[in-house]
Amino acid sequence: MDWHLKVFEVIDMRSFSNLWFWIALAVMWSSASHWVLGVPFDMVSRAAKNGGQAEIDLEDLVRINANRILFIAAEAGLWLTGLGAFVLSMLAISGFGFGVELAQALFLLGMPMSLVALLSTRTAGLIREGALKGPDLRRRLSRHRVAVQAIGMVSIFITALWGMYRNMSVGPFGG
Repeated sequence: MDWHLKVFEVIDMRSFSNLWFWIALAVMWSSASHWVLGVPFDMVSRAAKNGGQAEIDLEDLVRINANRILFIAAEAGLWLTGLGAFVLSMLAISGFGFGVELAQALFLLGMPMSLVALLSTRTAGLIREGALKGPDLRRRLSRHRVAVQAIGMVSIFITALWGMYRNMSVGPFGG
């Protein structure tokens, strides 16, 4: 038997019945809700608790990341939007039109993350527009985090429903 057949036998390549897919989904949403605009959320809590240098560090890091996000959006936003729409459309058509399970899984990972990217760009703009600092900045970052967590919960729910449907309708051995 060839080595690659052994590898594919050990590692199930179907997405929704693969433990690694579900681990990747959990890690992706855990990371997305922890890193708010590229800033670890524990810095927000520390700034609220300690103030002083922790507050200054938070404001500096948020300013740097917000400016970076807005710079990328201004310079390449149209191209990134077009490329993202193309990739998501291709995955949706391949996955749900032609029944490719890997494309379905990638679409269910990518579509909600594109919403998070749009939300992050909007939040970065609001922070820069309002020159938010202190409690106002922490409140805006907390609202952003709650919105990301809501998107994540809905995404995980829909992905789990679709995964159960696929596993029950297709069966454990494909077909």
